[in-house]
Amino acid sequence: MQIAVFSARPYDRRFLEEANQREGAGQDFQFVYFDAALDVHTAALAQDCAAVCVFVNDRLDAPVLQALHALGVRAVLLRCAGFNNVDLASAHALGLFVARVPAYSPEAVAEHALALVMTLNRHTHRAYNRVREGNFMLDGLLGRTLHGKTVGIVGTGKIGLATARIFRGMGCTVLGHDPYPSRAFAEIGAKVELDELLSRSDIVSLHCPLTPDTQHLIDDASLARMKPGAMLVNTSRGGLVDTQAVIRALKSRRLGHLAIDVYEQESALFFQDLSGEIIDDEAFQRLMTFPNVLVTGHQGFFTVEALQEISAITLGNLADFAAGRECGNRVAAG
Repeated sequence: MQIAVFSARPYDRRFLEEANQREGAGQDFQFVYFDAALDVHTAALAQDCAAVCVFVNDRLDAPVLQALHALGVRAVLLRCAGFNNVDLASAHALGLFVARVPAYSPEAVAEHALALVMTLNRHTHRAYNRVREGNFMLDGLLGRTLHGKTVGIVGTGKIGLATARIFRGMGCTVLGHDPYPSRAFAEIGAKVELDELLSRSDIVSLHCPLTPDTQHLIDDASLARMKPGAMLVNTSRGGLVDTQAVIRALKSRRLGHLAIDVYEQESALFFQDLSGEIIDDEAFQRLMTFPNVLVTGHQGFFTVEALQEISAITLGNLADFAAGRECGNRVAAG
């Protein structure tokens, strides 16, 4: 069985091949790797493949799914947790098998959220550059002690829980909001309504999926409810944050700091080397002008352990599809 892997990077090849040696032993799985993202123009690359393996910025709307189905593709393997880029109704109508990796090393993303907070709060990225230039002045590097501060966790699933545990261990008061609350969170922090979380938190960290209900969860109204000077952290999905609203809040000094590992228009930017190109995304370029903004390119998941787990689960989903077995990670329509 041939599987077309889209948006494939060297690390994807490494970990998928290693997993295929372990998890796919005895199975005739052959991966064909493409650097290109999947869209209506690149779908033809999946010719002669029974499945496609895709990532967060690959596009799987109705026209793409129909093109894949016409080529003989019968399975979509998501090597990520989110599936907002898949038209599930169309996939179901076509009889396509769609499976994801629902959870992988939640500590990897949680630790990256902490890294963003610590870097932005203590200005270590600026200090690093200064010291390399022989500048040992401390002016402009003043931070705040996190111990005793209040951290609001929006979304108390596995990643949110891991993040909450980290900040609780640092001596922070932890608040949590989730329409489907986790019992485990009760041992870490206090469950509150979103408005209370926003108004009380020194740091607000987003850890929820992107759905119609959470699209632009952080907008002008929610930013106005946040504690003046607070820090906003997003390591979840870019569409949770209204970029223009955040720019306005930064300009007015209402929002004290912004740290993001995801961006709502990231598909045109992330996972590419554009250092020699002109980036014509004006909103992104505007964000980069603020000294109190820190952006990383969707690397929260990027640890050895997480990639090993993603690849192993993806191979397991593939094996279930090939054998016609029930798959616990299959994504149902609706």
